[in-house]
Amino acid sequence: MILLSDPRVAAVPGADDGEPLVDLREVPGLRLDERAADPAGAYARLRRGVVERLLAAQRALPDGLRLLVIEGYRPYQAQLDIFTGYRDELRRRHPDWSPERVYRETTKFVSPVEVAPHSTGGAVDLTLCTRDGAELDMGTVVDATPEASRNACFTAASSISTLARRHRRILVTALTGAGLVNYPTEWWHWSYGDRYWALLTGAPQTRYGPLSHSRLSTSR
Repeated sequence: MILLSDPRVAAVPGADDGEPLVDLREVPGLRLDERAADPAGAYARLRRGVVERLLAAQRALPDGLRLLVIEGYRPYQAQLDIFTGYRDELRRRHPDWSPERVYRETTKFVSPVEVAPHSTGGAVDLTLCTRDGAELDMGTVVDATPEASRNACFTAASSISTLARRHRRILVTALTGAGLVNYPTEWWHWSYGDRYWALLTGAPQTRYGPLSHSRLSTSR
């Protein structure tokens, strides 16, 4: 299992092809949940190439199922706040852990800011739902931590029900078939064009680099 703390991830050369962000609130073909909504609408933005791949993945789903997008672009400060918050929680829970272990365990749930996929607009958190919007049983809720779920949030976890494993296989088949990669400690997290994607696929460099918050007001 390659974690985002792995030095090989940070070593991937960074580039940005300038592809714009798309506002999913203007894409009727995808269902968008508002639980991660923010005043600037960052959560609803994704790179155009990711949106195209999500639409392709959705077409590959069994009849009656749809993707439910929860969060896309995440600004630097929001990413940092989540990282430090979970890191500090682990420090309190495990005072015997070394700083190195705390860092590694933190990155099983949230990326270090310097390689964060969400901050490129190339990563998306999502789940499966019915045509009417009812979420499927995926074994854990989205954003379940490894600590709280006893690693049931890991994509290949064996501790979940047979039904939840079947639903995860459906999600994995559709999204990998469309060219996205999964972060194996989070069944809901998928990306394209970022450093993690480049490392796993053998791409020579990223397609997308970190975006500033100011891009939200100009991208369509």
